[in-house]
Amino acid sequence: MSGDARANELGEFLKARRAEVDPRAAGVPHTGSHRRVRGLRREEVALLASISPDYYTRIEQGRRQASAPVLEVLARVLRLDEEERAYLFELAGREPARPRSRAAQRVQPQLRRLLEELTTIPALVLGRRLDVLAWNRMADALFTDFARVPEKHRNYVRLLFTEPAFRALHDDWESVARNAVAILRREAGRDPRDQRMESLVGELSVRDDDFRRWWADHHVAALDRGSKVLRHPVAGELTLDWEALSCAGDAEQQLVVWSAEPGTPAHDGLRFLASWAAGDARSAAER
Repeated sequence: MSGDARANELGEFLKARRAEVDPRAAGVPHTGSHRRVRGLRREEVALLASISPDYYTRIEQGRRQASAPVLEVLARVLRLDEEERAYLFELAGREPARPRSRAAQRVQPQLRRLLEELTTIPALVLGRRLDVLAWNRMADALFTDFARVPEKHRNYVRLLFTEPAFRALHDDWESVARNAVAILRREAGRDPRDQRMESLVGELSVRDDDFRRWWADHHVAALDRGSKVLRHPVAGELTLDWEALSCAGDAEQQLVVWSAEPGTPAHDGLRFLASWAAGDARSAAER
């Protein structure tokens, strides 16, 4: 992404965020006149941030680089959460630039052994752009046969939007997909010059109207933890908790595990799925 593209993205992000701020909640006096725009106007953001309207307009239009103190104030005015604030700073160029070319990510042997030892819990290693770098047998059994997916297409978000079976697995697909887009948007801010990210976003924007619309919303989220309901063709309905754990060997890799509370139907379902997957693997070995 060029400097102009980064500035444009910053402007779009600021416009999207100010559109979501309730003027009354932000302390803007109500004049009784009809508002033609949703959320805060540019001049209202400037007023609340104690900067001139012209200065703010230039920032939003990419004609002026904001200082770190101004970015801090804008983050407060626009009520950005921690992830959104970090994204704002990165777009404004206040984070050290990453090199254009980075080595392909490799999963350490120790981490692969750990994956293999998790025989009753689905686990994936996700890298940049939420690329699927490694998985265990339970992840195969729960989601899809990742080995059959071409490596260049082995991306969690891409699977959500392009693979019908992967999509149908999620009971509340829209919520899961929206969150995945927000996480991907956050990832994009870490390296705005990532050509593979640009290619992925471009492809999904063309192929899927929902992706294109949600990407334009500029929401960002962290890959940390959550809960989801899956409807599995073998194990039935599974309500699973998931958590992402950072890998010490590579901060851009995260081990994501899915589990269920002991004694619940979902826990029993995972046990059944583990038994089924082990039997399926034995059958394949005997053929």
